Amino acid sequence: MDHFDHHDGRLWCEQVPLDELAAEVGTPAFVYSASTMRDHVSRLREAFEGLDPLICYAVKANSNLAVLRLLRKAGCGFDIVSGGELKRIQRIGADASRVVFSGVGKSVREMTAGLQAGVLMFNVESEAELEILAEVAAHVGQTAGVAIRVNPDVDPKTHRYITTGKKENKFGVDLERGEALARRAIELPGIELRGIQCHIGSQITDVAPYGVAIERTAALARRLQPDAPDLAWLNMGGGYGIYYRDADAPDLADYATAVRPALEGLGLRLIMEPGRVIVGNAGVMLTKVVLGKTSGAKRFVIVDAGMNDLIRPSLYEGYHRIWPVRGDAPPALGTEADAAPVDIVGPVCESGDFLAVDRPLPAVERGDVLGVMSVGAYAFTMSSNYNDRPRAPEVLVDGDQYAVVRERESHDDLVRLERPDAKLRSLGASAGEQESHT
Repeated sequence: MDHFDHHDGRLWCEQVPLDELAAEVGTPAFVYSASTMRDHVSRLREAFEGLDPLICYAVKANSNLAVLRLLRKAGCGFDIVSGGELKRIQRIGADASRVVFSGVGKSVREMTAGLQAGVLMFNVESEAELEILAEVAAHVGQTAGVAIRVNPDVDPKTHRYITTGKKENKFGVDLERGEALARRAIELPGIELRGIQCHIGSQITDVAPYGVAIERTAALARRLQPDAPDLAWLNMGGGYGIYYRDADAPDLADYATAVRPALEGLGLRLIMEPGRVIVGNAGVMLTKVVLGKTSGAKRFVIVDAGMNDLIRPSLYEGYHRIWPVRGDAPPALGTEADAAPVDIVGPVCESGDFLAVDRPLPAVERGDVLGVMSVGAYAFTMSSNYNDRPRAPEVLVDGDQYAVVRERESHDDLVRLERPDAKLRSLGASAGEQESHT
């Protein structure tokens, strides 16, 4: 469910018409629905009722401070993967005891910052990481709570770039090594084994792999429980699929049904790390038609948003519904008989710069605004300044009001940190001893 709707000849985000919003804030622009995000958090709680999950929103999906603040108020904890994300959740007043620190390559600086902030636990992904974390904890004089991330060797049948729970993936350790690593954590001074974690991938639309993964992970937890007095959590990760092509996605209750049997009698509280399922369908990107072009039999619609704004189609072969924000609502998928196929492409100087290929689209003219749907997750956070293009603004809509929660970048912003006149110096020389070799 989302709060975007075509009526009265226009696409609306809640009670805000997107054609008027585009005229106000310009294009390209990302627009987020606050009501959609709140609803998705509520639906997660309802689906997993009785399991009392700690919902740790995956900050990497959409890290805008206004979005994080909204989700904190909705009762979410946070899943972070960097020191930068830790700073963000501290800025919005998050409770660090409801934060898990994930990531396969945490630096000593990040470990130190997490310990000093008081995060609930670090998701540990290797033997080397556990030993380093123990050293850092001793140096800081604090105890590090950890969860061992295991790979249950389950194929989630998603895109190869977002599969994370198979033996050949870089994340976590296999179950046998995971048990040995957990027992090492129990023995290490300055370390508390607080959880076992698995995460099998992203955009998973088949619930069955979750059941298998949690069954294998829970079996490991049961073996450890007699020797692990601090073991209190089982973290099932995230990765729940959303709709991109149409309005149909697995019911969240189906995921809960798949994992409940393995959790019966376990006595551990559940953590989940959803990102996309909360914010993915809560976003639309507004982009304006620059011009049309024909090359042989191929028709192009060139818009002012490019792969630097939304890289998913180029990187993941991601599909996003695209339709004009003015005019009739889009027909059901596969029934667009009157809409001729076009390639919707951007201005970036790359052949891979496209938002859609051979996509049915009604006739559009220069200046028309298109809505690119389901861009609340892994869109702005993966955007870049390639071709020296300023990043788009982010806008939050709540009811009939909106706020620009991140301003559009300027060309001055792009060069603010550059120093073309910086003086060269030898390694080890102080700032006062710089030598110019130009």
